[in-house]
Amino acid sequence: MSDAHALVGNTPVVLALNDQIDRAAGSDAKVLITGESGTGKEVAARLIHERSRRRIYPLTTINCAGIPDSLLESELFGFRRGSFTGALRNKPGLLEKAHNGTLFMDEVAEMSLRMQGTVLRFLETGEIQPIGSEHIGRRVDVRVLAATNCNLYDHVTSRAFRLDLYYRLNVIHLHIPPLSEHSEDVGPLLHHFIDMYSRRYQTPRRDVSAASLECLKRYAWPGNIRQLKNIAERLIVSGGAGPITVDELPPEIRGSAPEEPRLSETPAVTPRRAEELLDRMLVGGESFWSAVYGPFMTRDLTRDDVRYIVRRGLLKTRGNYAGLMRAFNMTPEDYKRFLNFLRKHQCQLNFHPFRSPSGDVDPTTEQGVH
Repeated sequence: MSDAHALVGNTPVVLALNDQIDRAAGSDAKVLITGESGTGKEVAARLIHERSRRRIYPLTTINCAGIPDSLLESELFGFRRGSFTGALRNKPGLLEKAHNGTLFMDEVAEMSLRMQGTVLRFLETGEIQPIGSEHIGRRVDVRVLAATNCNLYDHVTSRAFRLDLYYRLNVIHLHIPPLSEHSEDVGPLLHHFIDMYSRRYQTPRRDVSAASLECLKRYAWPGNIRQLKNIAERLIVSGGAGPITVDELPPEIRGSAPEEPRLSETPAVTPRRAEELLDRMLVGGESFWSAVYGPFMTRDLTRDDVRYIVRRGLLKTRGNYAGLMRAFNMTPEDYKRFLNFLRKHQCQLNFHPFRSPSGDVDPTTEQGVH
């Protein structure tokens, strides 16, 4: 994805996402967009709006993270003169300004429970009541798109997020995978950003050497597309000439090793560390995405760690991957993403041996799921 409000890439991941955006744009249903920070959730929201019948009206955005209740409420619903110190005039809120258009609420998981209740009431009635007003204001027609970089259902389970608001927002669920799960799109994205910044800074466009591109593609990209975009800008403003070489890449990327060596990593602490993570998921209720996926992507876990965890989980569920997802506190919507992650990093195990009547499992089994 890009800030030019277009999807960039040719992998099945991007093509499928483009189809999902088209379908979401064809209705007025609320959409919950999930994905890691930097994957392009706001770009997806803008595309939904621009492809919808509401595109002739405004798209209004607000980031709910770190905004106090009083400020967030006044931003959304507006206020009346004299309602608080500094309220010298009436001010309409974003919901009123977005009438007939779309409101994009980013980081909705950061809202307080009180504010969640206020937003829920609006979603149910469409009515706005400015702060300081004794009467319900006008009814507005606004489509709401919401986004979060966390597992919102985990927040529901911990009672940090209202279940009724979760179901109200999650009519259509659009998940944007991390860049590491479609690394073949790194090349097209990088060229797109290089073209964009070359035009912006009026500098000659630069090609990318094959060695540099290979290095970029095998990097883990913890900051996702936003990180790649920032690196492209840095490469352009550096003022170099000719193809971009490996030496020009940031140290963290330049020093990234190919994925293959990780296959041979078998640290002595693997069982102990893996058992600790298993306990956090099976007993503590923590999600696989925070307990295992996050540390793996930052190279704090190896493939052997993940394989050990998956193997122990499949022993518990007798080879049932759906049961494994439940045991690891994932939602049914995560199924495709989970299997894609395991396949990409060669951590997927054949479920058949785990269903053996004898219960014996060959620990060397590394075949894919069928």
